[in-house]
Amino acid sequence: MPITSKHILISRTDNIGDIVLTLPMAARLKGLNPGVRISMLCRRYAADVVRYCDDIDDVVEEEDVGEKLYGFLRASDIDTVILAQPNRDLAKAAFFARVKHRIGNARQKVYQLIYCNDRVRFSKGLSENHESQINFEFLRPYGDSHIPTREQIADSYHFSIPVDAGIAAEFAPHAFNLILHTKSNGHGREWPVERYTALAQTLQQQPGLRIWLTGSADEGKWLEQHAGALLALPHVVNTCGTMSLARLTQFIAQADGLIASGTGPLHLSAAIGQRTLGLFPPTRPMHPGRWAALGKRASNLCTDQPSCQGCEKLRIMTCDCMLAISVQSVLDIVQGWIADRQASPQ
Repeated sequence: MPITSKHILISRTDNIGDIVLTLPMAARLKGLNPGVRISMLCRRYAADVVRYCDDIDDVVEEEDVGEKLYGFLRASDIDTVILAQPNRDLAKAAFFARVKHRIGNARQKVYQLIYCNDRVRFSKGLSENHESQINFEFLRPYGDSHIPTREQIADSYHFSIPVDAGIAAEFAPHAFNLILHTKSNGHGREWPVERYTALAQTLQQQPGLRIWLTGSADEGKWLEQHAGALLALPHVVNTCGTMSLARLTQFIAQADGLIASGTGPLHLSAAIGQRTLGLFPPTRPMHPGRWAALGKRASNLCTDQPSCQGCEKLRIMTCDCMLAISVQSVLDIVQGWIADRQASPQ
């Protein structure tokens, strides 16, 4: 018998990319349960970005309830918990708080078999679906087994992101503002920084183009040590370590395009409808089949060559597969973006 819910708590306390790829599931839940209230449990650093999503009614910060989940659930009217990411403490608290529906993947963790009563069973490793599509497996207890296409995923994002006047003033003097998020915080195989430098050097000939480097403070320090030629270019601005995730979201939304490997800001950019280019190796589980940028203006590049020997080393930053993505192929896409921007000025 399909279940129904009045107030759902979706748990996703990991990284922003994983959170973004979970949001289309919330949109579907709204359709399956008219009038439902959806809350999301996430880490504080991501909370303001989740609040930009129109399909999330409330955000619960993990730091506020981490040691008192049972009391939080007992005092709430939450009748459904979806463990979109395994969380032993939440599963246990939901069980003892007598939350009516506790949805989790029984193939992932034994405790989900014990504490969850509306169980699903699937293997990410065996799936050919995209990460965002895989999340829809959690909706089977609602009698919904439909997995949306990638194009349908792109149409499932709904954001309201306020325009920042300061960012607008920074961007205004330039005809095209391109973001390069060169690093991945260890979450994706990276395009070599030498390729980013060559791309930036070529784009120096493009009138009115400004390049903005984004990333964490540590990534900014790495660029200072290893990408001096890139930072020295007159049309390149290094903003690494200067923005919160919420402000970065506004920054991306107000820019004209973003290029990155498989990391959180890539998925965020695609989801909010920005021109986005993802750069990927062909090797599972890092390949675009699982992690491609999905959005109405997103595209992805990946070599058609077999995986290189370096791909077996999951902890290396880059490899020959990423080197095989040419500067020209990326440049062609950026030039298409520039033409599109000129044809439809904002």
